[in-house]
Amino acid sequence: MISLRKEKYQSHILRLMQQLTISFFAHFFYDFVMKSILKKIVSITFLLTLAFKVFAPTSESLIVVRTSPLEPYKSLIHAIGMVETKYDTLAYNPLEKAVGYFQIRPIRLIDYNSRTGSMYSRNDLFNYKISEKIFLYYATEIGPYDLERIAKTWNGSGKSTILYWEQVKKFL
Repeated sequence: MISLRKEKYQSHILRLMQQLTISFFAHFFYDFVMKSILKKIVSITFLLTLAFKVFAPTSESLIVVRTSPLEPYKSLIHAIGMVETKYDTLAYNPLEKAVGYFQIRPIRLIDYNSRTGSMYSRNDLFNYKISEKIFLYYATEIGPYDLERIAKTWNGSGKSTILYWEQVKKFL
């Protein structure tokens, strides 16, 4: 019976040693072999990317990308158009003799013509592009970052410009 126990014990120990040996070799294989393979793969990939990135392309072509123009006054133009005429380019105010989309008064037209050397007439103000050109002339004098000042200056002066600005703000 002792020999049977001894044999069983030895058999158990032998199986345990085999499992430990297999576990050791598996661990060794992973640590040593797999890590070295992984290092080689990473190194080769890194060197290949360097080799491809170092040289500039030999093509002598020029690529031109068309971007959309900056329109810093677009939202203000929309808002003023809504407040002044509800986008009506043919609007006319007989009280102020204001004409077109931006409701340009005669005094502003005279001022614009004298500053720029233009010869626009009141009838030209029904043309949206001409009216916009005049509006943008005055707006760019102030700059694109102060929409409130542009709107108030466009409207005139005094306390009425505060109410005008409140109306314009609703459409910005």
